[in-house]
Amino acid sequence: MNLTGGIVLFAVIWFMAFLVALQIGSKSQADDGEIVPGTPASAPSDVRIKRKIVAATMIAVVLWSVIASVILSGVIGLHDIDWFNQLGNDPAAPEN
Repeated sequence: MNLTGGIVLFAVIWFMAFLVALQIGSKSQADDGEIVPGTPASAPSDVRIKRKIVAATMIAVVLWSVIASVILSGVIGLHDIDWFNQLGNDPAAPEN
């Protein structure tokens, strides 16, 4: 994995974690009973976006370090996940 691949992997993991974090603990204005005029009742009442950004970053760092370690160590390679033999023969496999 090169630098660009590491950055892209981190960005994908971060956005996935952020989108999950946005849904956790969110309450709508209808749930709180205080609907701001001009907004729908289903709009969030208190987003706490900074806390969710920090949580997504911490989760992404942990997941990225685990995934990057597995990729860089070679424990799981591309031929290990090639279930339909699209890549041809595995060069590391023993010949019969």
